[in-house]
Amino acid sequence: MERRDFIQNALIGIAGTVTATAVGRHALASVPEPIFQPNAGTAPPWRGPETTGDNARYRPVVTLNGWTLPYRMNEGVKEFHLVAEPVVREMSPGFKVNMWGYNGQSPGPTIEVVEGDRVRIFVTNRLPEKTTIHWHGQRLPNGMDGVSGLNQTPIPTGKTFVYDFVAKRPGTFMYHPHADEMTQMAMGMMGFWVTHPKSKHPNISEVDRDYCILLNAFDVEPGSKTPKVNTMLDFNIWSFNSRVYPGLSPLVAKLGDRVRIRIGNLTMTNHPFHVHGIEFEVTGTDGGPVPASARWPEVTADIAVGQMRQIEFVADEPGDWAVHCHKSHHTMGAMGHDVPTMIGLNHLGLVREIQKIVPDYMVMGERGMYDMKEMEMELPPNTIPMMTGTGPYGPIGMGGMFTTLKVREDQKPDDYSDPGWYKQPAGTQAYEYKGKLPAVNRNGADQPGSGQTGSLPAPSVDVGNAQVRKPSQSTSGSHKH
Repeated sequence: MERRDFIQNALIGIAGTVTATAVGRHALASVPEPIFQPNAGTAPPWRGPETTGDNARYRPVVTLNGWTLPYRMNEGVKEFHLVAEPVVREMSPGFKVNMWGYNGQSPGPTIEVVEGDRVRIFVTNRLPEKTTIHWHGQRLPNGMDGVSGLNQTPIPTGKTFVYDFVAKRPGTFMYHPHADEMTQMAMGMMGFWVTHPKSKHPNISEVDRDYCILLNAFDVEPGSKTPKVNTMLDFNIWSFNSRVYPGLSPLVAKLGDRVRIRIGNLTMTNHPFHVHGIEFEVTGTDGGPVPASARWPEVTADIAVGQMRQIEFVADEPGDWAVHCHKSHHTMGAMGHDVPTMIGLNHLGLVREIQKIVPDYMVMGERGMYDMKEMEMELPPNTIPMMTGTGPYGPIGMGGMFTTLKVREDQKPDDYSDPGWYKQPAGTQAYEYKGKLPAVNRNGADQPGSGQTGSLPAPSVDVGNAQVRKPSQSTSGSHKH
């Protein structure tokens, strides 16, 4: 959706108190027009006056299934307007959740500025209770830090406060409440903040694509629409930017692009963030950029609660690559945690008898849970299946904190549209082996410690009803296939 198509509504009749230190009379005269974004798609980069032409100061970021908040210049100050309010977030097609957020969405819009900018953020409270905003990781005056009761009086319902400070250092930051945060953050109140360097920085690379992802979690009982805010650990909806697969857009890149992904964690647990098909480096943290001498290659970065991480890589392998949290339950939908394990239990004859009493009864987990993706199982209204999404070869069997990195040779610069599914070149896809399988001898000679001398046969494994001997390895290290 283009910026000009955003719903732009002025707040009518704001009679709230505007308070902050060092705010001139011009700031009290009017507030910037608040801009709202109800669309759940990934908006293109915001092309403000500092991002175009020969004198462009930075390359703008792209927030996955989100957007960047435009600003107003007022006597050299960048002014933004955030509206804290109840919102409805469509986490996946047909799955809508009542949340609290900013300017029509959870997370709220990303704020982008440049190191050294003076920024002024008007915050209007349309929640049913008091709130504040903490600017996570920023260096700023103590009275602007946003902890209710410690740094300021909270913002009452219907009032507007002003935060005014200088963006002192470049990096990846967040914003969120520090007032009844158990409720307000559990309901989705959070957003991204990016401060770009004012000049070329020795530890900050120029990239072709720059993505923002906030990790958040909710406990939404099947059939309901409002998260349970008292949940501490037993969440069932794990999300990127308050969206779950297949409601998440893909990350896209042109072959050879240098890509940065900025990740912030505002859940109640850590998340091992894993990218298939490439190796990356952690190039920045909450504290700032990481010198090149302190980096090492990874494919998974563990991001703890309250942490920010920047990872960077060159997208040099074409294809559709999975991007996900590596905690297995976090790539599932509305999962019940009290379901007994039924693997290996023979239900033959039992289901028919139970269905006489409970017509909708279905077997769960006799052979594992993957079958659940292929079942037409009736769910309560507004409930996302445990495993969602279909790829070019059938059910993907993952959901939640899962999306894809789509690398294409013909993807144009600054094109963030979905290129569709990747078609593997001939001879580059796993295939079924239809030849004869060797038998397996399970006598004592096959087992280590059996008293046999010399080289041992390779261990054997079962494959379905067949048995396969693993290839032996010679002392030279070569393999016979």
